Amino acid sequence: MKLTKKSHACVRLEKDGRTLVIDPGGFSEQDAAVGADAILVTHEHPDHFDEGRLRAALETNPAAEIWTLKSVADLITAAFPGRVHTVGHGDTFTAAGFDVQVHGELHAVIHPDIPRITNVGYLIDGGRVFHPGDALTVPGRPVETLMLPVQAPWNKISEVIDYLREVKPQRAYDIHDALLTDLARPIYDRQIGALGGTDHQRLTPGASANV
Repeated sequence: MKLTKKSHACVRLEKDGRTLVIDPGGFSEQDAAVGADAILVTHEHPDHFDEGRLRAALETNPAAEIWTLKSVADLITAAFPGRVHTVGHGDTFTAAGFDVQVHGELHAVIHPDIPRITNVGYLIDGGRVFHPGDALTVPGRPVETLMLPVQAPWNKISEVIDYLREVKPQRAYDIHDALLTDLARPIYDRQIGALGGTDHQRLTPGASANV
């Protein structure tokens, strides 16, 4: 499986000539989802969900479909009739040849005064890749490659390190990093790498790895 990091929280996975894209939001490239056979969206925040990017992908590939939770599906089903599938915690499905399990229900706490929205994570092909969206969800099964949200209004580095320790993946690649300046990245790289207990790496947008 080829994994390509796009800007912020967006990831492209390619296998057997088919492409799955997760979270092509407003901080990602305009064409982040173009060429996708299937798109997964973790939640409704605009840095993960952007209707224009979804529309570009679905217009390019008339067979492309979207899987997402109800709050997002309610916003886009009318725009993409017959192409949006609603999923929730515990569901399993196949999208573009990828086996997907859904884990989690709520977005991480940003502040006690801000109501929590729903959020789901996606475990791909039995644990080869896990994308948690905006939560530190532990899927409860072995994970080979964890997409690690390293910087957000809802987390701090100690929580990121503890999450990495709890999931115990074979490797972790940074996501949710658009708010992190290049000046600060070495601090995160050193601390997460030294304390996380796993192979922690960073892919620049457009870079790929085999997983």
